[in-house]
Amino acid sequence: MAKAGEKNGSSGKKNLKRKAATKEPQEAAVAEDGATESGAQPPKAAAFPPGFSISEIKNKQRRHLMFTRWKQQQRKEKLAAKKKLKKEREALGDKAPPKPIPKTIDNQRVYDETVVDPNDEEVAYDEATDEFASYFNRQTSPKILITTSDRPHGRTVRLCEQLSTVIPDSHVYYRRGLALKKIIPQCISRDFTDLIVINEDRKTPNGLILSHLPNGPTAHFKMSSVRLRKEIKRRGKDPTEHVPEIILNNFTTRLGHSIGRMFASLFPHDPQFIGRQVATFHNQRDYIFFRFHRYIFKSEKKVGIQELGPRFTLKLRSLQKGTFDSKYGEYEWVHKPREMDTSRRKFHL
Repeated sequence: MAKAGEKNGSSGKKNLKRKAATKEPQEAAVAEDGATESGAQPPKAAAFPPGFSISEIKNKQRRHLMFTRWKQQQRKEKLAAKKKLKKEREALGDKAPPKPIPKTIDNQRVYDETVVDPNDEEVAYDEATDEFASYFNRQTSPKILITTSDRPHGRTVRLCEQLSTVIPDSHVYYRRGLALKKIIPQCISRDFTDLIVINEDRKTPNGLILSHLPNGPTAHFKMSSVRLRKEIKRRGKDPTEHVPEIILNNFTTRLGHSIGRMFASLFPHDPQFIGRQVATFHNQRDYIFFRFHRYIFKSEKKVGIQELGPRFTLKLRSLQKGTFDSKYGEYEWVHKPREMDTSRRKFHL
């Protein structure tokens, strides 16, 4: 029986050798153009990108792989076209056509009828008679009260203290459980021109109320992305007591114009340029970015900036006529996301 098994094993090995020998001439018979003796073409590699939609692939891993390969190919084509265009521009030299302006959400903005024209007589009349006219006519000088919500935590308190070093003639007082309706008459009697209230949630500042005294208006902002001085990398030394310059950027509509004038009324008229300090309120897509910098003269032509902090981002929620009154107050503008945020290219400030 053992001998019979050995014979079967040796015959199996011989059969395998014969099959391998028959395959070798078949492979050698393939012509240089890829055709076999019978004229049949070998299977080709799958073309990329595929002729069908990648979203139709049911296997998740395969779908993700095909999508990444498609993105890589698109990047290569885009880079090749960019290099080709650059060579053409270099060859043409001065005769090269001007570079096209890239399309962004900002320059594709939906037209707004309330955009302010500086030469408009109606706008000039409104500015001469609004609540900030006394400030811009130099009849009053700003005096600011900064306070917080009830029982503030350390981060909110430090933000108030740092804001008081940015805004000249500002004073920080703790709330001590008083309602805003009781605080406002006290502020008016002590000749404060503005009231700033910083609210918090979960030990983090999340809101700001700015009320112009004595007749309003009152603006409510959502606050986010707060960074104190110690949290800013490569920041400069603490600010000095010099009155900073103020930059209001991109407040173009009637509503944005009012908000810009409200921010401007927080700072004195005549900045002290020797301090080289600048407070910036930059509006972009209805988000107001606050930054505080010091500029440094490196040479006669080069100027560098150094951030001093703090920094935060504001988003307008409502604008109310008069001083703060949450129950009977009349609102000029309220942000309603479902009705107003129908287009990404529609802005209100």
